Amino acid sequence: MALARADLESLLRARQLDRTLPTILDARDETALAPSGISSLDAHLGGGLPRGHVSEIVGIRSAGRTSLLLRSMAAATARGELVALVDALDMFDVESAVAAGIDLEHVLWIRGHVVTNPGLCGDLNQRALEQAIRAFTLVLQAGNFGLVVLDVAEAPAKAVRRLPFTTWLRLQRMVEGSQTACLLVGSEPMARSSAGLTLRLGVRESGIGVWDSGFGIRFRDGLFDGLNVSTRVVRARTHAHEEHNIHFSTVAADCA
Repeated sequence: MALARADLESLLRARQLDRTLPTILDARDETALAPSGISSLDAHLGGGLPRGHVSEIVGIRSAGRTSLLLRSMAAATARGELVALVDALDMFDVESAVAAGIDLEHVLWIRGHVVTNPGLCGDLNQRALEQAIRAFTLVLQAGNFGLVVLDVAEAPAKAVRRLPFTTWLRLQRMVEGSQTACLLVGSEPMARSSAGLTLRLGVRESGIGVWDSGFGIRFRDGLFDGLNVSTRVVRARTHAHEEHNIHFSTVAADCA
């Protein structure tokens, strides 16, 4: 990681981030939610992502993961909350973040490095992911963040699967009862706590029930304009398998 453990701990102490969330959140509210900033999605979620639990955004590349993540981060910083992003592959794009409305003054960005094509050096990925998990753990222990994100979306799936299941159980215990919304971003489900959510994303054209396809790509004046993204919400606590389909659109940045 770009920040060693000692450096990260020092930074958290210097910024007094090892205390509690701001008074804008009621620490006694066990049903507190973190709105994503997408009204149609929040309506189906009952208000947003549950605080004090682990939720996840999953989907293939170009399925809308980054758009949903940036919108959620922007909504959190707009509320005056601190956001921490553990970026395992160092893929966070600052210009896109600013365009999405994220206040970078409220963001702690921890940059990692995972080799997507390691060849004979596959252990590099495992060590990099373990370092990312350690940084994520330190941030959760700090306790002063409204939203904490671990983004391993482009990490090799094999390396992610090799992480012990106890890793996710430990994270769930750490965030339980807090006012922090914990969010994992990946290509496939990893873990969620008992009241957490899995948001499965796919590109979908209105009226065509095909997931993860090329449908839903929008063009304007012959140029790419964005994607129509469908979000499938899976809840862990329902006895029946509960799903909702929520549509939102991504917009391409104007590079002119």
